[in-house]
Amino acid sequence: MQHAVGSPLPPPHQPGQGPHAGWAPAPPRPAAHRPVPYQSAAHPQGPHPGAPRQSAPVPPPPPGFPATPPGPVPPAPQQPPASHGSPAPQPPVPHPSTAPQQPPAPSGPASAPHAPAPSGHDATGHVPLPPGGPVGTPAAPPAPAPDPSAATLAVLLIGPAGAGKTSVAKYWADHRRVPTAHISLDDVREWVRSGFADPQSGWNENSEAQYRLARRTCGFAARNFLANGISCILDDAVFPDRPVVGLGGWKRHVGPGLLPVVLLPGLDIVLERNAERTGNRRLTDEEVARIHGRMAGWYGSGLPIIDNSQLDIPGTAKVLDEVLARAIASPPSW
Repeated sequence: MQHAVGSPLPPPHQPGQGPHAGWAPAPPRPAAHRPVPYQSAAHPQGPHPGAPRQSAPVPPPPPGFPATPPGPVPPAPQQPPASHGSPAPQPPVPHPSTAPQQPPAPSGPASAPHAPAPSGHDATGHVPLPPGGPVGTPAAPPAPAPDPSAATLAVLLIGPAGAGKTSVAKYWADHRRVPTAHISLDDVREWVRSGFADPQSGWNENSEAQYRLARRTCGFAARNFLANGISCILDDAVFPDRPVVGLGGWKRHVGPGLLPVVLLPGLDIVLERNAERTGNRRLTDEEVARIHGRMAGWYGSGLPIIDNSQLDIPGTAKVLDEVLARAIASPPSW
């Protein structure tokens, strides 16, 4: 199929003229200015595919349009077909004298230019550590020692007869800044008026049962005081060779927060103080010596021990506060 190109457009209709009035056909063009028909694979009658194509001249513009000087259309560059096995043509190498001078390349591995990092940081925000060993964490300031006089505590004061447990416990409870109760095992045990089993008349099953009942009653009272924000201090002659009956029983009755402290003066001090007692609380010297010997087993148990042989009651209460402060910071294992 052939498409004619370059035919001039008819002039616009003027008033009083028909479509064919005053219109003359264009004169025939020379053969050199005839348009080249479109060639495709479906029209083999065209020139040989390998022959150079002739450019068609640009037709003159229609009347009324400015004339544009025709110019030759440059032919498309022809690349010679590369034969099998022949190397591709290489561009010419300029002479060293005529080649432009390039700046010398920097030595070392090539790296892409980057913006300078801030001082002390790299591009990722990493802060380089100073040379030397690992940087340690700053030491925390020492915590202030706890004040036992303002804390709600449960204290068990242990000691032989004549050690001063009851007197020290009363004084310590009287001079605290928070409400504190003193619970004495002997006082609770003596609540039994008829049928009281006095250990001085012989240690038997009845006296043992009344001691256990008094310990449970003191434990219940201590828990009730602690539940209402009232500290308490208890005193009892707990033997180290029977911890399950004595110390373990107190721990079960009061709770694991119970702080036991042992008062253990010398034997001569204990005998002297026992001689000042009256009633059924005064024991024989033999019984006092036997109990004191058994109390020596608390040494090496891990419980805090106060030797109040040379201390009066206020001095012993002050040392008790210091011992309790250490026990609060590091509770003993018992």
